[in-house]
Amino acid sequence: MRDPGLVAAPSTDAPTARVTFEYLAWATVWLLVGTTIGLIASIKLHWPEFLPFAWLSFGRVRPAHTNLVLFGWSSLVLVGLSLYVVSRTSRVPLWSPHLARIALWLWNLALLGGLVTLLAGVNRGPQEYREWVWPLAVILAAAVVMAGYVAYRTVAARTLPEVYVSNWYILGGFCYLPILYVTSYLPLYQTGLGNTVVQGYYMHNAMGMWFTQLALGVSYYAIPLLLGRPVYSYALGVLGFWTNLLFYPLIGAHHFIFSPEAWWLQSTAILFSVGMMVPVWSGTGNLLLTFKGGRGAVSRSYALPFFVTGLIGYGLASTQGTIEAFRSANIYWHFTNFTVGHSHATMYGFIAFIAWGAVYGLVPRLTGRIRWRWGSTSGSRWSES
Repeated sequence: MRDPGLVAAPSTDAPTARVTFEYLAWATVWLLVGTTIGLIASIKLHWPEFLPFAWLSFGRVRPAHTNLVLFGWSSLVLVGLSLYVVSRTSRVPLWSPHLARIALWLWNLALLGGLVTLLAGVNRGPQEYREWVWPLAVILAAAVVMAGYVAYRTVAARTLPEVYVSNWYILGGFCYLPILYVTSYLPLYQTGLGNTVVQGYYMHNAMGMWFTQLALGVSYYAIPLLLGRPVYSYALGVLGFWTNLLFYPLIGAHHFIFSPEAWWLQSTAILFSVGMMVPVWSGTGNLLLTFKGGRGAVSRSYALPFFVTGLIGYGLASTQGTIEAFRSANIYWHFTNFTVGHSHATMYGFIAFIAWGAVYGLVPRLTGRIRWRWGSTSGSRWSES
C-alpha cells in the first residue's frame, strides 16, 4: 500500500538549479582544457618534437592532463550532480547555494593554480595525482569540505525520516576524501618506502572512495527516476555501500606486488581485492536488475544507454582489477600498458559514462528545457566507448 506520507517532491528551486548548472558548466570547461592537454601529451609520445617548449614537455603536460580530468571534469561534474541529488531526495532546497558557489570558485582557483604550476615545472615530484604543491592542496581541500558540508546540511534538513541510499554514497565520498587527502600530504609519509605505500593508498582510494561513491550515489537516483520504477533492491544498495567501505581502503598495495613492500601488506591487498567483488557486483547487479523489463525505456532514452554502458564498465573493469591483483597474473601484466588500460577503462568506461548519462538525464529536468533527440547523444556515447 502506498505510504500516505509520501508526496511528490517539489520542483527544483532556482538557486539550487543555478549553482548545479554552474558546477556542470565549469566541469565541461575543464574537460575541454584537460582533454586538449592530454591530446598534446599523446602526440608527444609519437612525435617528441611537437611543440618544443619546456612548459609543454611531456613530463609537465601529462600530470596537468590527469589532474584536470580527475579534479576538474570528473570531480566537478559529480559534485554538481550530487548537490542536486541530495536536494531532490531530501525534498528540500539546497542548503546555502552561496556556500556551494564559494566552494566552486575555490575549486576553480586550485585547478588554475595547479595548471600553471605544473606547466611551470613546480610540483612535488613523482607522486601521481598529488603533484600539486601543498598550498593548492589546501585550497582544494577547503572546497571539498565546504561542498560536503552543504550536502550534509541539506540531508540533515530532509522532510523524510529515511536517508535515501544515494545520500549514503554521496556523504560517504565527502567524508572520506578529506581523510585521504590529509593522509597523502602528511610530511611523515613523503620519503622512502612509506611514500610508495601511501601512493597506492591514495590513487586507489581516490577512485573507489571518491569517484565511485559519487557516481553510484547519482546512479541510484537517476536510473530509477528515468525508468519510472524503484531500485531493484534497497538492501543490496546498502550492502554495496558498507562492503565498499570495508574492502576498498586496503587494496592499494596490489599495485606493488613483488615490490619491496611488506609481503603481508601485498597479501592483504590481494585478499581485500577479492572481497571487492561483493560491493562491485552487488552494485552492478542491483542497478542492472533495475533495468529488467525496461528495454523499451532504454531504447527510447538518450541517457539510459550511458548508464547501462557505465555499469557494465564498472563491473568488468573492477573484476579485471581483482584478477590482476593475483600474483600469478600480476607477474605478467604489471608494468605493461595493460595497467594503464585498466585505469582508463574505469575512468572512461565507468565514471565518464555515468556522468554523461546523469547530465543528459537530469539537466533537462534541472533547466526545464526541451529534451534533445536521442540521435544527438548516441554519437557521443559511441565516441566515448
